[in-house]
Amino acid sequence: MRVSVPGLPQTILSAASSAKTISPSEAILRLAEFLGKGNVAVLTGAGVSVDSGIRAYRGNDGRYMNPNYQLRSYLGYPPVRDAQPNPTHFALAALLHTSVISHIITQNVDGLHQKALSQKGGRHWTPVRLQQSILELHGTLHRVHCKYRHSVDRDTFQDWLSTANPKWKDFTDKMERSSTQPRTNPDGDVAIEGLGISYSDYSIPDCPSCLLEHRRNNIHKPEVIFFGESIPQHIKERSYQYIENSDRILIIGTTLATYSAYRLLKHALELKKPVMLLNVGPTRADGIAGVIKIDMESGNVMRDVARTVL
Repeated sequence: MRVSVPGLPQTILSAASSAKTISPSEAILRLAEFLGKGNVAVLTGAGVSVDSGIRAYRGNDGRYMNPNYQLRSYLGYPPVRDAQPNPTHFALAALLHTSVISHIITQNVDGLHQKALSQKGGRHWTPVRLQQSILELHGTLHRVHCKYRHSVDRDTFQDWLSTANPKWKDFTDKMERSSTQPRTNPDGDVAIEGLGISYSDYSIPDCPSCLLEHRRNNIHKPEVIFFGESIPQHIKERSYQYIENSDRILIIGTTLATYSAYRLLKHALELKKPVMLLNVGPTRADGIAGVIKIDMESGNVMRDVARTVL
């Protein structure tokens, strides 16, 4: 399955919202009632991480083969690495920890759902349990692999880049000290064109494992599914299984513009699962029968929803 380039049809963008305006207190009650019956699968998108300083998705530029992307990603990763979960992440973590939520399927690649559970759940949430409970539909920024599939954790790869590019290491250190880091996109890169700097001398190091195998290779990418790339079959099957095994589906912080997410909504509706959508603005699900939409930011309500349910 390939990830389609996202975009909402103009008819959806120009149409009036299908959701009636309700107060936050009413939204909390509706969400709590929906979740209170348990066994809910949750699908999240970039809107969930906005309150953690990671902007909602802005386009279809996923050119990891371009050295410019490598530099943008090098500069953009530290804010993702250091980002902290926000109230929505912690609310979902509490609901997952208490088994109100059965699984989280996330389009996000920032690892903040896992970080929230690790911070609040302690040793109960081992890496294996996290992997079983949270499905990263589009991969993760926290690991990198070369074109021959040698994998390494992202911090180690950042160190390789820093060693190969001392000038850029100094530049990033100065940005961190002055708190002037460019705004980070959901795919972990930043816009550098407006910084007034040249990236012509940026160097990408060879993969050490490839060198041990007597070949040169400096093509690396984060373990992220970019637009046009295929989602692994086992990930697709797990996402379908989570939908099938749940009693209801809650969708948060996504327009469902990518088909990899939208098809999960379609699958849920084909199975006649109740679906509730919490998102600000137009979505691909607007006007679809069987979808209850609440047009509101998750950060305004999810903490109180969790408190009400628990």
